[in-house]
Amino acid sequence: MNGKNHQKTPSLRPFFILWTGQAFSLLGSQLVQFALIWWLTQQTGSATVLALASIIGLLPQVILGPFAGVLVDRWNRKRTMLGADGLVAAATLMLAILFWTGSVEVWHVYAILFIRALGGTFHWPAMTASISLMVPQDQLTRIQGLNQMLQGGLNIASAPLGALLITLLPIQNVLLIDLFTALLGFLSVLMVHIPQPAVAIKSDGPPASFVKTYWAEMRAGFSYMFNWRGLVILAGTAMFLNMVLSPSSTFMPLLVTDHFNGTAWHLGFIQSAFGIGILIGGLLLGVWGGFKRRIYTSLTGVIGIGAGILLVGLTPSTFFPLALFGMFLGGVMSSLANGPIMAIFQATVEPTMQGRVFTLVGSATAAMMPVSLALAGPVADVIGVRTWFLAGGLVTVVVGIAGFFIRPLVNIEQERDDFPEPARSTAIADISLQGSSAQSAD
Repeated sequence: MNGKNHQKTPSLRPFFILWTGQAFSLLGSQLVQFALIWWLTQQTGSATVLALASIIGLLPQVILGPFAGVLVDRWNRKRTMLGADGLVAAATLMLAILFWTGSVEVWHVYAILFIRALGGTFHWPAMTASISLMVPQDQLTRIQGLNQMLQGGLNIASAPLGALLITLLPIQNVLLIDLFTALLGFLSVLMVHIPQPAVAIKSDGPPASFVKTYWAEMRAGFSYMFNWRGLVILAGTAMFLNMVLSPSSTFMPLLVTDHFNGTAWHLGFIQSAFGIGILIGGLLLGVWGGFKRRIYTSLTGVIGIGAGILLVGLTPSTFFPLALFGMFLGGVMSSLANGPIMAIFQATVEPTMQGRVFTLVGSATAAMMPVSLALAGPVADVIGVRTWFLAGGLVTVVVGIAGFFIRPLVNIEQERDDFPEPARSTAIADISLQGSSAQSAD
């Protein structure tokens, strides 16, 4: 299956065209995210408000992710990405108009954050699943290293650039920059061929038939995932880590203003330090490729992330450069933790299942974050945000070390290779039989 798709895309040129366009689009998105979070911080100074903003941005992925995954596997992935990008651009334009007219309220920002997250819920799995069919499997880890370098470079550029722009320009002009970069991303999708899985499922029958096949495909996705013990443990670990770490990232603007007595520039510097770390870590991963067992690289990265966050929490208010180093360390280790995990999924998950698996795992890892933020926001308003950096960093280090002693997690790739053939074929058969009357290679 994969071989046929790779023969259709012998060159990496289409991938790099798509990658370049999406890089510009991501830059614009990060500028908007920086501007909106800083605006909320300046307007309210409340940890609860920032926590609620993060919760709203997570809701589409948590609630709709599993449903979106089935549709991503069913729909044309190119059209899915174009539609998602169009929705996000329209929402951003609407918010820019509200700022222009001086009628914007906090709830307007919440609404736009929700719509942008809804677009991402469809765009991300479609993009990620497409990459596995555009890139040879033996290059996936290095491509993920490249993606981590991109993320790091964007963090380096977007944070200080965002700080500069919001001091020079009204926020609506920053939003217009995002519209321009979104157009570049949109054009990059139009320019290239986006491969479809060899078995693409569509239902052109009546609504009842669509509903029946839809739920059958969702059940098959759950069955495929939950028969993979290592994946279930990995998702559970990520859920727990997100629960303890998400308040730290959400409350960073308050840590900068309340603990370090900083400005938007300080927030930009600390995010840039994290971005430089991601860039260096991605470069390291791209050159080195990681340990033979990708999961070892990821667990090492998890320990390093915890150490970096813990260091930030321990930093005295008068020694801001130490916090910068802590964020740099966390960034390096973030690349080592995240890159190999995505390579594992892209190399081992059936292409016809990737939309469902990516969204199921993404929803599971995000599911505990709203609960964590809902609790952490009011508590942080009372005891201070620094506590979450200390607790989150320490717990993350312990979890990373413990992971080396969990056999199904350590053997996650080997377990997939040894996946019992009857169970594996049954999961795929559920898809094929339900879609046999309406298959399309698109």
